Amino acid sequence: MAVERAGRAIILIRILVGWVFVSEGIQKFLFPAALGAGRFAKIGLPAPHVLAPLVGATEIICGFFILFGLATRWAAVPLLTVIAVAIATTKLPMIHASGWWAMLHESRADFSMVFGLLFLLIAGADSFKVIPVRKR
Repeated sequence: MAVERAGRAIILIRILVGWVFVSEGIQKFLFPAALGAGRFAKIGLPAPHVLAPLVGATEIICGFFILFGLATRWAAVPLLTVIAVAIATTKLPMIHASGWWAMLHESRADFSMVFGLLFLLIAGADSFKVIPVRKR
């Protein structure tokens, strides 16, 4: 019984992680100057007009996969890459500029997403999916 409840609780992590990435991906398209190509250019990422839509699309597609419990482990891998680059390019430089504690404060959501993705990479979607898949 406890195993079943634990398995069903995975949906809460999937909703949290999936929704954050879907939302962030959509915002890269809605607000390109602040969150998309403009931001990517500001922090010095190469080819921001190509990279920002690619990252946004990855966040939306993989976020939906996680939300619906489809290929959850596979969807977590590109998102881990995206969040690792985000931390390396936006949060780690803060240590020199603002200090350790300021960086930790600003990166709390990023690290929460990393640990949520690692959890889903290990646990998978479990059997409780939004779209049930029939076994033959």
